[in-house]
Amino acid sequence: MATSNEKPSRADEAPGPGSSTNFIRDLIDAERAAGRGRPVVTRFPPEPNGYLHIGHAKSICLNFGLARDYQGVCHLRFDDTNPTTEDVEYVASIQRDVRWLGFDWGDKLFFASDYYERLHAYAVQLIEAGKAYVCSLSEEDIRKYRGTAFEPGTPSPYRDRSVEENLDLFRRMRAGEFPDGAHVLRGKIDMASPNLKMRDWPFYRIRHAHHYRTGDAWCIYPLYDFAHGLSDLIEGITHSICTLEFENNRELYDWILEAVGAVRPAERPHQHEFARLELTSVLTSKRKLLALVEGGLVSGWDDPRMPTLAGLRRRGYPASALRDFCERVGVAKNNSTVDFALLEHVLRDDLNLRSPRVLAVLRPLEVVLTNWPEGEVEILDAPSWPADVLEARGGAPLGPREGSRSLPFSGVLHIDRDDFMVDPPRDWHRLAPGREVRLRHAYVIRCDEVVTDASTGEITGLRCTVDRATRGQEPLGRKVKGTLQWVSAAHALTAEVRLYDRLFTSDAPGSSGEVVAELSPASLLTVQARVEPSLLGARPGEHYQFERLGFFFVDPVDSRDGHPVFNRTVALKDTWAKLARVEAGPAPRAAAPAAPAASDRPQTAAAPRVEVALSTEAARLRDAHGLAAEDARILAGDAALLGFFAQAVAVPAGARATANWVVNEVGRALKTAGAEGLPFGGAAVGELVALLEAGTISGKGAKDVFAEMVKGGGSPRAIVQRLGIEQISDASAVEAAVDATLAENAPMVARYRAGNANLLGALVGLVIKKTGGKASPKLVNELLRQRLAAG
Repeated sequence: MATSNEKPSRADEAPGPGSSTNFIRDLIDAERAAGRGRPVVTRFPPEPNGYLHIGHAKSICLNFGLARDYQGVCHLRFDDTNPTTEDVEYVASIQRDVRWLGFDWGDKLFFASDYYERLHAYAVQLIEAGKAYVCSLSEEDIRKYRGTAFEPGTPSPYRDRSVEENLDLFRRMRAGEFPDGAHVLRGKIDMASPNLKMRDWPFYRIRHAHHYRTGDAWCIYPLYDFAHGLSDLIEGITHSICTLEFENNRELYDWILEAVGAVRPAERPHQHEFARLELTSVLTSKRKLLALVEGGLVSGWDDPRMPTLAGLRRRGYPASALRDFCERVGVAKNNSTVDFALLEHVLRDDLNLRSPRVLAVLRPLEVVLTNWPEGEVEILDAPSWPADVLEARGGAPLGPREGSRSLPFSGVLHIDRDDFMVDPPRDWHRLAPGREVRLRHAYVIRCDEVVTDASTGEITGLRCTVDRATRGQEPLGRKVKGTLQWVSAAHALTAEVRLYDRLFTSDAPGSSGEVVAELSPASLLTVQARVEPSLLGARPGEHYQFERLGFFFVDPVDSRDGHPVFNRTVALKDTWAKLARVEAGPAPRAAAPAAPAASDRPQTAAAPRVEVALSTEAARLRDAHGLAAEDARILAGDAALLGFFAQAVAVPAGARATANWVVNEVGRALKTAGAEGLPFGGAAVGELVALLEAGTISGKGAKDVFAEMVKGGGSPRAIVQRLGIEQISDASAVEAAVDATLAENAPMVARYRAGNANLLGALVGLVIKKTGGKASPKLVNELLRQRLAAG
């Protein structure tokens, strides 16, 4: 959504030619230099079975960018050949996302379903030429007959059917005479090919399903590999650009085009593969993202925590930042994973130039200025743009706060609760008893008295004095290091602020197969913040920087006139990377974060939290058990959870892991059943965590055991035995299976030692299969690495 504080930004101009080269551009340049250049025609071919995610942004920028830079065209073609998963909603969302990124296909909008008759005619042509046949093997038997990477396949018993029989069967397949799975049309290629894709790959399958465009006109549908290359041929695509997982498909792509008698090779489409965009902490599997949506674990495809383009847009990511990010990542031939910190760095650079500065307090703490005249209100003039931003913009302010805005200052203010500490460490530069701080754009104040609740001891307010001679200048003879944001209590607005963070605690979500277990409980925290009154006019789609807190975006869905809802797009600093470096070194003493927003970060091994000021009980839990600050806060504030934790931590198991299970799993169960409804106590939770940490059960097994505990209680160890899910964690019991697997797969072992490290996962799977699924994956991985390293 374009808004008044976005339009003048140079970052929002239409995307221009890329500034960096890549191997595909080099290839096109070489073709032209050799006199073989053709007008460039590319395509972006998404399947409409979900919303586009950030990985698709790279492909969109590449395909549309090449067409733009070489004065060609890029088609938007929907690969809609699977009627059971596709929907018109996804078609509309994909078109919306491509346009939002800044690209347009003009009149080049196509659908594979447009070509069903022509694709069917090509299939008949292949049958008549003896290059395709109808196979009646089951899907499982087709896989068995295909062989392995080390063994040739076995020809189907139906491979030698006559042309006439194949034509008749294929006609009857189209007529709907057979049920799903009864027959498939396969290419007659080479069952001994080292490329499994060439071992008579399926071209058509029976699928009695309603198609969102063609209705019930068809009950046979082409598979991707058949439809893709022929659709490229029909449309006159010159450069068919795919990600690396389709590298083995290229041989089949070329075979099909040659088999149907396509034009000369120099005039045919050619497939080129590039490395897909992979980011740490980001899940880019549409199937797994769909599971999150359908499971209600996120609010929808446009949940601002989702890596979908719709989610990023709603969170406040400008399209220009994503285009810039894709340009910086570049196009390569080898897979790699990009640190999420780079995306956030690019995002901050972009938002810095489009976000006027405002003041907001996320967790208000009242400050009464005892020497301020009662009822007096002073109107301060505060600049909305720093000098460096104005310089970058040629001196022109931007947005609804044109240059500056008015800030009312009164005798009762709010500061952020995390900016005060009763007994701070030596390097604390914020407010504490007897200390001074500067209020942003205003005066220096000194804390004279702390007001606490008589019954709980909780801090409820501060009494301070203000030095009115200090506005815009340092106090004479003294140095004030800290500057805090603030708002006037009587004039500030109350606004919902959503503090979004990374959706997963893992750097590689989904790699373990347990996506739900990796969801971060701190991915969304909602607070009722106090914001300066100028934000009364904030409109959906506008960007702001809350000083010292981060970049925020007015939610375009839930905001209403006079009631803006703010989404945190990104914090001001990348505390994840910074804190990971701290974790790698000596353990630091407890200290406050550089900005209050850091207190919302989830605790993971790769991204430890910086501790912030906690309640007395929370601090005790943190210090006594080494807990994450957020877990300590939650336990300290919930008597039922704290009781579970106190019992569970008595069992010999890791306290941090125990706290995590209590906060998340027990917390969810209590919401459903109530404290008296759970048929087990904290000791059982401790026993379960101990089994998990000992490797007796997997993470998934632990979830299964906990589900049984919620149903009927019982000993976790007894449930493990009853379910038969105990893992083999004794090395001596697994070594024989490891040795046998290595001996049986010598060619795979040789390829691994030659540098193909990706084969380790396949070997782990083979060992686990040999042990009947009982071996601990961690143990198998360790043993395999030892054996393979030993040579």
